[in-house]
Amino acid sequence: MPQLDTNKTWILAGPTASGKTALALALAQEVDMEIISVDSALIYRGMDIGTAKPTAEEQAQVPHHLIDILDPLESYSAARFVADAERLMADIRQRGKTPLLVGGTMLYIKALMEGLDDMPAADPAVRQQLDERMAQEGPQGLHQQLQQVDPTTAARLAPGDSQRIQRALEVWYTTGRPLSAFHSQKDAAALQAKQDQTVLISLEPQERSWLHERIALRYRLMMEQGFVDEVLRLRARGDLHLNLPSMRCVGYRQVWEALDAGLDLNQTDVRARVMEQGIAATRQLAKRQITWLRSMPWRRALACDQGVSVSDVLALLG
Repeated sequence: MPQLDTNKTWILAGPTASGKTALALALAQEVDMEIISVDSALIYRGMDIGTAKPTAEEQAQVPHHLIDILDPLESYSAARFVADAERLMADIRQRGKTPLLVGGTMLYIKALMEGLDDMPAADPAVRQQLDERMAQEGPQGLHQQLQQVDPTTAARLAPGDSQRIQRALEVWYTTGRPLSAFHSQKDAAALQAKQDQTVLISLEPQERSWLHERIALRYRLMMEQGFVDEVLRLRARGDLHLNLPSMRCVGYRQVWEALDAGLDLNQTDVRARVMEQGIAATRQLAKRQITWLRSMPWRRALACDQGVSVSDVLALLG
C-alpha cells in the first residue's frame, strides 16, 4: 500500500460531474484514506438525488465525513467548515489514516487554504429589507446595484448568485464599505507555507463539451431517479423556502421555482424545459469552478476527460 505524508493536506477537487466521487473511492481504498466532503449541498439530509450524493453502499466502502450533518432548514458557513475539517483531519491522522478532502465548493477550499477575514455580523433588519427586494427585483436587480457600490465583488459573482449578492449588499449597507475591502492582504510567506503543505489534485477537462455532456446525462438520470419527487417531499414539510441556502442549490432551485409557478412537471415539454434550465445552471457552476481552479498555478491538474486512474494520481504525486 502506497505511503503518503499524512501531515500534508490532500485535496481532490474539480467541477461538478468530473468524476471526483469514483476516483476518491478508488484512491481512498488504495491508500487507506478517509474522505471529508467539501460540498455545501451534501451536508443536508434528505437531499440525495439532486446532489448526486454518494450512495449508502459507496459510503460503506470508505468512511465519509460532513455528509448528512444538517437539516435543510439550517445554514452552514465556510468558517464552520474550516473548524469541522481541521478537527476531522486531526482525528483521522490520530488513527493512523490519511484524510482526503473531496469536493467542488471552492469557497470552502479557499477558506481552508487562506483563512477567513474578519467580517461584520449579519444585520437582521437589513437582511429582511434585502429579502423583500430580492423577491421583487430578483438577483439580477440586486446584482446591478452591487456593480455600482462594489464592482470588484460583482465581477466575481454570477448575476444569479442570490445568496452571495445579498450578503455583499448587506455588508455595504451595514458598514458603508464594500465586501472586497474586507479581503485583507494575506501574508505571502504564510500562504506559501500552506501551499507547500497541501496537495491539490484538480480534475479538469481538456474539452469543455465532454463535461457538458456528462452534466446533461447526470441531470437527466437524476430526473429519472425521482428528483422531482424528492423536491416535492421537501416542499411538503412546509417550513422550507427559496431563501434558504439548501433550496438555492443548483437544480433544486429550478424545480422549486417551476412548482411555485404551478407548472405540471408531468408534462413532457414542461419537464424538458425545467431540465434544460437545471443543466444550464449546472454548466455555469462548473465554469466558475474551473475558473477558480485554474487561478491556482500550484495545483496538480489531471485531464478528467482522458480517463484518470489511481495510478495516474499516484504517479503525479511521485
